[in-house]
Amino acid sequence: MQAPQRCGASVRVVQTFTHNPRRLKGTVKLELEKSLMRSFSAGNWLNAHHNILITGPTGVGKSYIACALGNFACRQGRTTRYFRTSRIMSELAMARGDGSFQRVLSKLAKTEVLILDDFGLSPLTSNQCTDLMEVIDDRTNAVTIIASRLPIENWYATFEDPTTADAILDRLVHNAYKIRLTGESMRKIRGFLTEDSAETRE
Repeated sequence: MQAPQRCGASVRVVQTFTHNPRRLKGTVKLELEKSLMRSFSAGNWLNAHHNILITGPTGVGKSYIACALGNFACRQGRTTRYFRTSRIMSELAMARGDGSFQRVLSKLAKTEVLILDDFGLSPLTSNQCTDLMEVIDDRTNAVTIIASRLPIENWYATFEDPTTADAILDRLVHNAYKIRLTGESMRKIRGFLTEDSAETRE
């Protein structure tokens, strides 16, 4: 059995996830190649340290997929942490104030899968841009999963500092799998997962 203790206290575990990312294809409408779904199922993204960027309208399942992939990583024995983007920025600011910034950065750098949810809900100040750059720059050999309702091409506008924006986005995007979700809100189709599971067992 894989070590579940490597799932940090801040991870949102998706209890309905079937431990096989290929099943996500039937849960929400994904614009993905079949080869990518096989890659997710095999865990290639973990071994190759590919980031995953998930975009789409509110309610279509971005957080669900991010956490499902995080759950999968946990079950592979990978250290995994989840943050809303606003929360991690607040924690980094507090860490700068109380002198624990380097310790927090070190902990994040050692986290093998870092999930940042609700990215782009509010603009990032110049100081926040600098803090986020510190985090991302240390994660060359790790996976960062980002969920955002903004298309990737609109992310640049959320950064107050354009120079830092270029550096952050270059590191995030160049080796990333990009998942764009469409369709109805999952909140309107809550019963679908149960029905899908029942059909699969028949």
